[in-house]
Amino acid sequence: MNEQALARLALEIDLRQALALGEFRLHYQPQISSETGKVIGMEALIRWQHPVRGMVSPASFIPLAEELGLIVSIGDWVLREACRQNRAWQVQGLPPVPIAVNLSALQFLQQNLPDKIHAILEETGLEPRYLELELTESTFMQDAEQTITMLQTLKAMGLQLAIDDFGTGYSSLSYLKRFPIDKLKIDQSFVRHLASDPDDAAIARTIINMGHSLRLEVIAEGVETAEQLVFLETEGCDHIQGYYFSKPLAADEFSVFCCNNMDR
Repeated sequence: MNEQALARLALEIDLRQALALGEFRLHYQPQISSETGKVIGMEALIRWQHPVRGMVSPASFIPLAEELGLIVSIGDWVLREACRQNRAWQVQGLPPVPIAVNLSALQFLQQNLPDKIHAILEETGLEPRYLELELTESTFMQDAEQTITMLQTLKAMGLQLAIDDFGTGYSSLSYLKRFPIDKLKIDQSFVRHLASDPDDAAIARTIINMGHSLRLEVIAEGVETAEQLVFLETEGCDHIQGYYFSKPLAADEFSVFCCNNMDR
């Protein structure tokens, strides 16, 4: 127990310094159109490149960052860096596509969130339509009425909005129809066993049909096999994200991937 406590304390000390020392990196996972096979977007995913520990898994430090109250400052960095990089790719001549950024519940609850995002977009020169904010179902439902007000403000700014990990939370359908969102993301826990579990297949099919009925785009994450891809394409899932097409890539690797995708 002493060893575990000391290890946690050391991680906490390192995490508090990581942002100032520039140890965080963003990797980018392509999102692919089921219809055309082209890149239609990407998700920005944070990585911690520690000088001694090496690459630290987000699963190890994100919960700690939330516990320590560091997640807002880290989240602000992610937003700014994602917007800066997306604009840089546009300047380089890559086709302009939205970049998706996950927001934590603490970030979303900030009253000054719209002002903060507006300032970042102004600073980086990225048009609002090329930034997509992803929130989990649990974040949406913490205070549904307040959430609707905030979402309407963000939507009026021209941003795209998505519900991440859909199907794992407790969304009320009466609220879902009122949320001004653009996309549903099928959680990878339902995608993983599509080929072998009839229940997961039924859930995925239902989410796709419900999303389309609500005039929403549907994207499946965690797609790794040809069988999963065929099922999702057959059921009309709009977009695909996962290792079947690409792991999350460093910025220069993502540029190469997009260039190759343009030539297909």
